[in-house]
Amino acid sequence: MTIRAGALSSSDLFRADVLAGLSLPQKRIPSKYFYDAAGSRLFDQITELDEYYLTRTELAIVRKDVGAMAARCGSACLLIELGAGSLVKTRLLLDRLDHPAGYVPVDVSGEHLRDAAAGLAADYPGLDVYPVVADFVRPFELPPVTAARRVVYFPGSTIGNFEPTEANALLCRMARLVGPGGGLLLGADLRKDPAVLEPAYNDALGVTAAFNRNLLTRINRELDADFDVDSFRHRAFHNREHSRIEMHLVSDTIQQVRVGDRTFAFRAGESIHTENSHKYDLAELTRRAAGCHWRSDQVWTDENGYFAVLYLTAMS
Repeated sequence: MTIRAGALSSSDLFRADVLAGLSLPQKRIPSKYFYDAAGSRLFDQITELDEYYLTRTELAIVRKDVGAMAARCGSACLLIELGAGSLVKTRLLLDRLDHPAGYVPVDVSGEHLRDAAAGLAADYPGLDVYPVVADFVRPFELPPVTAARRVVYFPGSTIGNFEPTEANALLCRMARLVGPGGGLLLGADLRKDPAVLEPAYNDALGVTAAFNRNLLTRINRELDADFDVDSFRHRAFHNREHSRIEMHLVSDTIQQVRVGDRTFAFRAGESIHTENSHKYDLAELTRRAAGCHWRSDQVWTDENGYFAVLYLTAMS
């Protein structure tokens, strides 16, 4: 198993993004930093909640149609997963791929990535696994593997965490990464009634709230900060204008927070915007992909039309 990392360490990127985000008029921290070891465990708990339809819906689609998905990927493909998670869906796909040239999980959380990749490599001894510790929104190096086709696997509706212009840029970057004839297997959460959406991010057990606040615990531990975690409350709501769920951490009081040698002031009621989860119209998403020279070859959905998995081919 090979470990590759980008030019900047994940710690350096984390510090730079937090300091820059807390300096904005609307304070924000990128949602990719939710996933330290504790955050990854909490997210795994979220996926089991009654209110959180996303994971079980996508998983049901994959279980039903994984044969067709693997056939689209083709023989001897190099599978590149951006933002590797618990790998449950990945294993279903790997079980059906025809002699894959290798598997490249890419994630900014090195500890979680190494653990997940090591477990996968042990269970698939004939598979070459090349975990890459990197922020996939920035350029990163792929291992020098000969493959019939490169296929990016981007499940879990992570595309929804990006602003529309950022999502467009990412789709274009993925097309360049795989090259003409390469593929993209993309998960996307679709637009639906807010009565279904909002409980998925405001669960009765408070697991999502703990997941959100764990971000501050991580900043305290890794960046020498002094957030009073209990003085921030979780807030998630549907923004109809932008067709997205927003998650925030709201300060309950006037306070100052130190991060390293920087200090940031908070007003009572001021928030840190921690996540967007955009919900897509399928036709709109296909048009966005076409703008980056992707051709939509096949779409799989559930019976309720809650979620979609698309296979796209990069055109020359």
